[in-house]
Amino acid sequence: MNSNYLDYYGPLLLMFILCAGLAGVLVLASAIIGKHKRSREKDEPYECGMRATGDARQPISVQFYMVGLLFILFDIEAIFLYPWALIYGDLKVFGFVEMLLYIIILLAGYIFLWKKGALDWTH
Repeated sequence: MNSNYLDYYGPLLLMFILCAGLAGVLVLASAIIGKHKRSREKDEPYECGMRATGDARQPISVQFYMVGLLFILFDIEAIFLYPWALIYGDLKVFGFVEMLLYIIILLAGYIFLWKKGALDWTH
């Protein structure tokens, strides 16, 4: 192994080994120290502090899926806008046109969500 290669990636390898070791120690300590007494209350599903009622396979409102789609749009927007902003000066007109097309596609997604009612929080 080249010493220069180890100089670059050695700290990263050491960090992964330490993180894996710490995770293993914590799981092992929890298994050894923790109480493992089973009871009816512990075996019941926990749902935000409320007792579970009804069937778990009830249909879910489409509004939840629209909120999920909105969250994905915001994530993707942030993922692409930050690196683009860092190298905007190097990209010049090509980068501007590229980001303009991206914003137009993103805006189409927001308009779709708006028309479907995902941004209407009243119902």
